[in-house]
Amino acid sequence: MDIQNVEQKLWQSANKMRNNMDAAEYKHVVLGLIFLKYISDAFDERYQQALDEEFDPEDRDWYAAKNVFWVPSEARWSYLRDNAKQPNIGTLIDEAMDAIERDNPSLKGVLPKNYGREALDKQRLGELIDLFSSISLNGDGHNSKDILGRIYEYFIGMFADAEGKRGGQFYTPRSIVQLLTGMIEPYKGRIYDPCCGSGGMFVQSEKFVGHHQGRLDDIAIYGQESNPTTWRLAKMNMAIRGIDADIRQGNSFHNDKHPDLKADFILANPPFNDDDWGGEQLQNDVRWKFGTPPKNNANFAWVQHFIHHLGPKGIAGFVLANGSMSSNTSGEGDIRKNILEAGLVDAIVTLPSHLFFNTGIPACLWFVSRERTDRDEILFIDARNMGHMINRRNRVLSEEDIARVAGTYHAWRDESGEYEDTPGFCKAASLEEVKEHEYVLTPGRYVGAEEVEEDDEAFEEKMQRLTKDLGEQFEQSHELEQQIKDNLKKIGYDV
Repeated sequence: MDIQNVEQKLWQSANKMRNNMDAAEYKHVVLGLIFLKYISDAFDERYQQALDEEFDPEDRDWYAAKNVFWVPSEARWSYLRDNAKQPNIGTLIDEAMDAIERDNPSLKGVLPKNYGREALDKQRLGELIDLFSSISLNGDGHNSKDILGRIYEYFIGMFADAEGKRGGQFYTPRSIVQLLTGMIEPYKGRIYDPCCGSGGMFVQSEKFVGHHQGRLDDIAIYGQESNPTTWRLAKMNMAIRGIDADIRQGNSFHNDKHPDLKADFILANPPFNDDDWGGEQLQNDVRWKFGTPPKNNANFAWVQHFIHHLGPKGIAGFVLANGSMSSNTSGEGDIRKNILEAGLVDAIVTLPSHLFFNTGIPACLWFVSRERTDRDEILFIDARNMGHMINRRNRVLSEEDIARVAGTYHAWRDESGEYEDTPGFCKAASLEEVKEHEYVLTPGRYVGAEEVEEDDEAFEEKMQRLTKDLGEQFEQSHELEQQIKDNLKKIGYDV
């Protein structure tokens, strides 16, 4: 089974059914159905195992033992599939969601329950049920959880793309998450994201550990999300991937739900340059050890929130707007200086443009560590020329790009000494050098220019060739201009 092909075909079919419905609204219709299909398939699989082993399939402990949700008869996919053409299908889905929440307290208040509203086309709804019914349980080594989990994640990304700016509020593109997890390697310990969106950081952490044959029960996941609708997406995303995560709803600045947490790993993509974060209410907060962040920009509030929640050996990797590397307004330069002087900044990576759905603002990655092998040195990586465009608007980092950046970082952290500066790409700079640049962290200031291979063409020959090329281009442009004038004259314009 080619899962990528399945993902694309399902998305194309589901998107055709959207008609004029806004993508922000439609995603909850679709993602809610995928979730319902997932838990029903997992239940059916476990139900059949009970029958095969001559165990009571109605014993709820049988399902809880494998972290499988109990699905009452009126919420099972087979029942909804059989009634997909009925005019009351929307009401039946709402009742199914209510029943699942009733019997599974961990999902209380999470599932969407507005399928019965008059504005939702019930024929299209029935067609969506038929569409998702076509997803097979197993095939080519993939089970239902693998398939539906990947489809759910793929759809979240596609909806983020469809929503544009708003989409970035709940989704961080996969290649950026892969780069972050590849660099900080969250194998074992407590992982935290205080602005977790739909939970993509956690999904990639689970994938990272699984890919490297680690034990998934060796990681504990904690998160927080201020937007209640996005929080529900995150809760469903964790459930559909079988990830046990403590994700709470609320504003991390004003209502920190994990106040005593000291994390081993922090992964985050906070809102860029947030000017409405309520900083005036937090002027003397205990988290501002390096300086009070400005009221009109939350960048360094986030940085200090991350540092506050880092354990004694913790490491954080997070996304920020490029301005965070150089801004001196409203005391930001002093905060950055104090963090640097404390020996906490491990590495800075500048990213290429067009990686994000929500903004054209240039972005960078910060890596902050409480356990650094060399507190007087910072690694700078300029990755602005990496990645490739997948369409006219979006760029992704390839596996090779991610491996190169992450590999450079790990080589630098390794005391074996195999790391080497590469002009135009990476540079390990001393804190003294950073001081000379007035604590500006823009990698371009440190990595220098990329080395260019010398050619054998003499200077005079090169100048003659360039002059000839420019002359030919001028002649061509003059000929084109004359053709345009001639054509305009033919249709009556006096030029």
